[in-house]
Amino acid sequence: MIGFIGLGIMGSRMAENLLSKGFDLVVHNRTKEKAQSLLDKGAQWADSPAEVARKADVVFTMLANPSIVEKIVFDKDGLFNGFSEGKLWVDCSTVDPAFSRKMAQEANSRGIRFLDAPVTGSKIPAEKAELVFLVGGKEEDMNEVRDMMNAMGKDISFQGENGMGASMKLVINLMLGQAMAVFSEAVALGEGMGLDREKVINTLLAGPTAAPALKGKKDKILQDEFSPEFPLVHLQKDLYLATKAGFENGVPMPIANVTKEIYALAKQSGLSEQDFSAISRFLSSKSAK
Repeated sequence: MIGFIGLGIMGSRMAENLLSKGFDLVVHNRTKEKAQSLLDKGAQWADSPAEVARKADVVFTMLANPSIVEKIVFDKDGLFNGFSEGKLWVDCSTVDPAFSRKMAQEANSRGIRFLDAPVTGSKIPAEKAELVFLVGGKEEDMNEVRDMMNAMGKDISFQGENGMGASMKLVINLMLGQAMAVFSEAVALGEGMGLDREKVINTLLAGPTAAPALKGKKDKILQDEFSPEFPLVHLQKDLYLATKAGFENGVPMPIANVTKEIYALAKQSGLSEQDFSAISRFLSSKSAK
């Protein structure tokens, strides 16, 4: 039996892919309504994380931030009060590496195995089971859940000891957030100088300077429609975690810190729950006028 906790944009689709590949699943979410489609397809409901831990041999968590992860595991009805020794917890949440190492220590002190395994990809790759798992921990533990990860993704990348999966995820999301902000600022400049917005976007995306990941956001930017695939609030959180990791490791992060505050301003302006590509609206030359 597999447990899954956290049924948001990503987690719900990951859990559905596990079900569709024939795995038995028990789920929990803060709001049961988000689990209903999974329950209709055969998943079991658990009233608490502890109940998930009691029923499942492996538990995946996909949660918004470190504080929520802590609540899920340490509360009186949390995972640690349901796990028995030898079970495996796989945390797919995007958190900082120091936090993942702390969770590994807490789990190991209770005889529980732990993997940090955040994923690259957002809503559409999650639906299509095209995620890439970035894994930190013991390789033998990763191999134990390889079939489960393959049901949800297209690749598994072992990064090393606990905390290394989380580290790689922050590196990737740092580049993603910066690339989108720089692209949006370039489009705003072109538009401000009188160039046609669509021509600027198409020219940049066809050239060598735009990150390939930006092409998937082309229609959202052109149509000024930012239904969330990866909410801006989460990207801003990831930038914060990256700058925190930089501070902890003695790495200056001047560009990351500025970018983080740009996203924070966009969040404050009402774009928090929009797709992170809505930074283009915030930085648009029309918005600035």
